[in-house]
Amino acid sequence: MRASFDEKTGLNSLDLPGRPEETRVVVAMSGGVDSSVTAALLAEQGYDVVGITMQLYDHGMAVQKKGACCAGQDIHDARRVAEQIGIPHYVLDYEDRFREAVIEDFADSYAAGETPIPCIRCNERVKFRDLLETARDLGAAALATGHYIATRPGANGHRELHRPRDDDRDQSYFLFTTTQDQLDYLRFPLGDLTKPEARAIAERMGLHVAAKPDSQDICFVPTGRYTTIVDRLRPNAAMAGEIVHLDGRVLGRHEGITRFTIGQRRGLGIGAAEPNTEPPFVVGLDPARKQVIVGPREALLTRRLTLREVNWLGDIPLAGVPAEGQDVLAKVRSTRPPVPARLFVEAGAVEVELANGEEGVSPGQACVFYGMEDEGSRVLGGGWIAKAVNPALETSQVAENMAQDAAAR
Repeated sequence: MRASFDEKTGLNSLDLPGRPEETRVVVAMSGGVDSSVTAALLAEQGYDVVGITMQLYDHGMAVQKKGACCAGQDIHDARRVAEQIGIPHYVLDYEDRFREAVIEDFADSYAAGETPIPCIRCNERVKFRDLLETARDLGAAALATGHYIATRPGANGHRELHRPRDDDRDQSYFLFTTTQDQLDYLRFPLGDLTKPEARAIAERMGLHVAAKPDSQDICFVPTGRYTTIVDRLRPNAAMAGEIVHLDGRVLGRHEGITRFTIGQRRGLGIGAAEPNTEPPFVVGLDPARKQVIVGPREALLTRRLTLREVNWLGDIPLAGVPAEGQDVLAKVRSTRPPVPARLFVEAGAVEVELANGEEGVSPGQACVFYGMEDEGSRVLGGGWIAKAVNPALETSQVAENMAQDAAAR
């Protein structure tokens, strides 16, 4: 981080007016090393730091689970760090809000044959909404988090969202729903650091979480078995049905579509569709017919996406995208690099055409857009995938059967 205060501009290291000691910053502390380093760095620079930890859930094994967040041991770790660096710390109960806005949505999405991403919903509906309002109520000039992402002043007077210096820790995919108003208030001090550098800072400061493992999997699924949560909340979704090949053949039975995701190959309980061929992949899910649709790997290729709930952070209005489309880089999985794509907007509908296609794209996932400049540094927004156009599936016998059923109804 740069010097804590610039005498010429009157701005501190967070691009806020005033000296650090005159600037209150609320830090969202999850109990992990990243948010702990964020709070410690700001306190070291002299900011008036207040730590807040959200208690999002508290159930059985999750409280003791290693690699979870926002419960049990993590709250204790956050409180201990706050005491060590000498800042006030508060724990806020967001369990009801988290259950309604994140866990219930998670179950609904799986029941609808989608593949949800609850971490994005948590950022959108809890951390960057409720917690942000709490920070403002406390008189803070900014809310800081330990995400690996960066914001920079833009030409239009607002802040832009950019990918971090550490590509391996890039969390931009999980923050695409962040609005412009939120961006102007949020700060991400780790955007210019790598993970090893953050751990080194924690060790230098003697923070007891310096070697703590990163949070993994879904925080509210204590055993890693998401079906346990879905079955409990949506028991009617786990209804048995057929496993059907693209050509219409019934290859087997399943115990519920919630147990399958697009691109899955193992655990289908069936062999190869043809002698001397490889086992098939899940290429589609049909909740209405209770069918799991399988086919060869080439049938996973998706080229066009229809999006919903699009959040746009570009300089021109979304409606101003040219009729012929706008070149962007797009990411459809957090672990995949952005790829060339074209964004189309027509009568409010938003579609993305992937230049070379992507495998295993599922409704319920996110598609995030990046600008073409600076190797796709700037985040232009994104949306939830409502439909993934799969040519092999749309021209299959299964699709014809689905259309005949719909016409009969």
